[in-house]
Amino acid sequence: MDIAEVAKASGLPASTLRFYEEKGLIQSNGRFGLRRLFSANVIARLALISLGRSAGFSLDEIGEMFTPEGPDINRTLLLAKADELDSKIKELTSMRDGLRHAAACNAPNHFECPKFLRLLRVAGKNRFRQANNKLKRKVRTYLP
Repeated sequence: MDIAEVAKASGLPASTLRFYEEKGLIQSNGRFGLRRLFSANVIARLALISLGRSAGFSLDEIGEMFTPEGPDINRTLLLAKADELDSKIKELTSMRDGLRHAAACNAPNHFECPKFLRLLRVAGKNRFRQANNKLKRKVRTYLP
């Protein structure tokens, strides 16, 4: 399959395919003129990359799971990501419930509603926690 066929079949632009190839996530088999050629199994690999991205894995994490013999799934990483998703689901569920309450709240001003004020406090704490976690990840990236 040439790159245009892969782009059409996968729904990804050719630029993304070239980027994935640069990152080592997919490999072309050669060229036909200026067009890269890929084996048909690249579509399944792209689907796996898409699934990983949807679950919140970075491209580097996904790349570590690919070996010449095939996918080598890090089960510990999967469990950690599942725990992250559980936490995010809980957070989003709480946020949804708070928004529904705010929409239906009879208080004359939302800042007089204890439930709305509690939602604001939680949102503020989560924002600080997320910024702190991003900083920790950046520091870990630069440490040996």
